Amino acid sequence: MSGHAPVMLEEVIAALAPRDGGIYVDGTFGGGGYSKAILEAADCQVLGIDRDPDAIARGQALIAHFGGRLTLAEGEFSHMGSFIQASDGVVLDLGVSSFQFDQPERGFSFREDGPLDMRMSRSGETAADVVNSADHGTLARILSRFGEEKNASRIARAIIAARPITGTAELARIVCEAQGPAALRHAIHPATRTFQALRIQVNDELGELERGLEAALTILKTAGRLAVVSFHSLEDRIVKQFMVGHGTTPHASRHLPQVAAPRPVLKLITRGSQIPSPQEIARNPRARSAKLRVAERLAA
Repeated sequence: MSGHAPVMLEEVIAALAPRDGGIYVDGTFGGGGYSKAILEAADCQVLGIDRDPDAIARGQALIAHFGGRLTLAEGEFSHMGSFIQASDGVVLDLGVSSFQFDQPERGFSFREDGPLDMRMSRSGETAADVVNSADHGTLARILSRFGEEKNASRIARAIIAARPITGTAELARIVCEAQGPAALRHAIHPATRTFQALRIQVNDELGELERGLEAALTILKTAGRLAVVSFHSLEDRIVKQFMVGHGTTPHASRHLPQVAAPRPVLKLITRGSQIPSPQEIARNPRARSAKLRVAERLAA
């Protein structure tokens, strides 16, 4: 299971505090790093979920290693309620795993040439489908909303003019040219936001996250912990709003009729978000943008 370093592993395990007899969900199994650490921390059970069949195949060795305490399910983590009824803890490590980034044939990275795929599963539309079929307005909206790309309209025009586009290197070159020479002087590669936007669109990552948080809330037992590691502001904003929204009671206006306030169902464990230590970032540069938020399920 080498090749993938789980981000903020110590902090996540400390937040979940696995106990003997507990049942935990690793909703983004990936390389199995969190699952392995949870199983090593206590005599417990773990359900690992991943929509990437490659991740499920890699995890078979861990199933044997832990004597059946690990169960794997192929699917989206938003469907965790169909795999398990109750859990003492859920961890979600959002975004793309190192395995996916490091395989050019998956099409997630512009560092090496590969097909424009970007699917976390093996079904549905690909990034090539989006790039080669979306009209200018749709493509610009995807780049602006999901990539927070300020030059979205210019890049969309360049993409449409260059169709058909089939490879990651070709797309990266088109985006770089559309961005102009000044963009090459920035620390972030000019194609980073475009690739992020297309990946989020293809996999419906933000919709999946919203549904997954609700699913986790449904299966968590009282005092169960939800730990979420995000990697960009779009994800973190959704996680923050969810945890705060379910963890605080809104203040009623004295000018409006008094209505019974909804009872909080989450207790925020982290004040704001935790970030990786400088030492971890030095070991694993991909951790540099990570943020961890943790909440605990209150009694219903």
